[in-house]
Amino acid sequence: MSYIWKPSADRVQSSSLHSFTKYLGLNTKNDFEKLWRWSVENSENFWSKFWDFSRIIGDKGKIVIQKNKRFHKNVFFPDSKINYAENILKKKDKSNAISFLSESGYEDFISWEELYEKVCRLSFYLKKIGLKKGDRVAAYVPNKIETIISFLACAKNGFIWSSCSPDFGSKGVLDRFKQIEPKVLISCDYYYYNGKKINILEKVDDILKGIPSIKNTLIFSYKRNERLIQKKYIDFYSVLNNSSLDEEFTRFEFNHPIYILYSSGTTGKPKCITHGAGNVLIEHNKEFILHCDVKENDKLFYYTTTGWMMWNWLVSGLATGSSIFLYDGAPTFPKLDILLEYCQNKKINLFGVSAKYIDHLKNNNYKAENLNLSSIKIIASTGSPLSAKSFEYIYQNIKQDVHLCSIAGGTDLVGCLVLGNLYSNVFKGEIQGQSLGIDVDIFDDDGKTLKAGEKGELVVKKPFPSMPIKFWDDDKDEKYLKAYFSKFSNIWHHGDFIEKTSNNGFIISGRSDATLNPGGVRIGTAEIYQQVESIDFITEGLVIGQKYKDDVRIILFLTTVNNKDLTEDDIKIVKDKIRKNCSPKHVPALVLKAPDIPRTKSGKIVELAVRKIINGEKINNKEAIANPKALDFFEKLNQLKN
Repeated sequence: MSYIWKPSADRVQSSSLHSFTKYLGLNTKNDFEKLWRWSVENSENFWSKFWDFSRIIGDKGKIVIQKNKRFHKNVFFPDSKINYAENILKKKDKSNAISFLSESGYEDFISWEELYEKVCRLSFYLKKIGLKKGDRVAAYVPNKIETIISFLACAKNGFIWSSCSPDFGSKGVLDRFKQIEPKVLISCDYYYYNGKKINILEKVDDILKGIPSIKNTLIFSYKRNERLIQKKYIDFYSVLNNSSLDEEFTRFEFNHPIYILYSSGTTGKPKCITHGAGNVLIEHNKEFILHCDVKENDKLFYYTTTGWMMWNWLVSGLATGSSIFLYDGAPTFPKLDILLEYCQNKKINLFGVSAKYIDHLKNNNYKAENLNLSSIKIIASTGSPLSAKSFEYIYQNIKQDVHLCSIAGGTDLVGCLVLGNLYSNVFKGEIQGQSLGIDVDIFDDDGKTLKAGEKGELVVKKPFPSMPIKFWDDDKDEKYLKAYFSKFSNIWHHGDFIEKTSNNGFIISGRSDATLNPGGVRIGTAEIYQQVESIDFITEGLVIGQKYKDDVRIILFLTTVNNKDLTEDDIKIVKDKIRKNCSPKHVPALVLKAPDIPRTKSGKIVELAVRKIINGEKINNKEAIANPKALDFFEKLNQLKN
């Protein structure tokens, strides 16, 4: 298969990846696979050299990896000291550090100088009320500048941050925050979504009743110039205006916890995944600088909420000296191309979205012919596999000369295992390559490495810095070991069903726990989605396996354009396309129309919850699902009960 995009020779020569290769003294001839192999065979040298290359502020120490026979007990830079916020706040000039746009049209900006000052003032206040290193601060917040000020003030002082986006209901917030016993809650008065102004404060009362450990609640107003009417809580801006400037940046251990993220919680209580400050800093620096070729003064925009790991990722972009751009609201309101228009108006260089957003534009036949997107160098897509058709769509209808990066990793490592690079060409439907310094492989069920073209389990064979340092309240590591080390002995099992291609790229076929097994053949759900979602009358699909007559049968649910009914002819078109482009084994036993597809807060399809319902099992935590009413249809579906 021929490539769909090739980076120019000038772009490769001027890339940070090329500079780093020369810095290492390697002659890989721009062969990414060779460079990656060197990076995993010389792991200590790679991470030590990259620390220097990316100019991390701190004391590196003498040990790169404190080794242990148990994979997850290996510790990176055990005698180093850093402060994450000090690395973020290197610039102190009057240029914009962060820009914000709301779907309501409200804009806000903050300079590097002002960001530094506000972080230092909030830091003073948090110390004054008695918070100590390791105390938790919870934030129930929209994606705003005040949120980033709050996070950086916590990171500066060694407090542990944890955030949920305001689209979570109070029960979902309690399921998460109650486990970590925060002392402070930070929130906002309201936010906008899809044309509606939604009050947050009424849910804040429920949270406070459910979490007695919270002693102080700070509230900021959505629009900075508005005064908060209520007197019940502490006014965020009064705190900033009346606090002194605390410019002390204590350096903590490399592995000191910086934030707690949560598993989706769709099949049980969310797991509290705890990450270290230096761990995420060095990994994010590597991804931005080497894989995305982000340079100082670039402009970065990833559409995300504060409940998705891409928010944490975007904030780390500030460490490169780039400015970041925030958008709060629905991605297609007030119009379909509002995000792309924002890219045009602000001259964005890195634009990131979910694969589902790109699919949505494609399904609406959108063409960016009236926009000037010349500033965009890279488009990053994650959340679910980006189909070959969506690759074609981007190059034909959004921008011809752009580095399209499908990336994959997750909350578990707040980063990527496979992603893009400027040494490799882009092939449609493929992720370009492995993450440098991370020993990625694909195993069969017996733990043997598979050849190109064979599908299996995504694994990591050697320890890497951005492994979680622990799960909260899991002192014996029981939940941690069950999550990543229960399938293969002392090998990180990531849970993606994946294959390597002849181009040294990767294709992910969905989550391995959602794979289908009709007649004992493993089929990735993404293989079926890629076929059905390119059919003009279909908007989306969800596929599950149902236990049936001592085997598994495939059930495919579809949503349709204008909610039109599926005819027998429509179903035949769907089945024929799957049979022709996949195999007869892939063809669903039943194709049914559904009114809506349930998904997580970050937009991922909730296959496991639907599979449980169809197989007669109980769903424990509907609160984790963004649109829980979508499950009603599946619960009442009598034709699958037998």
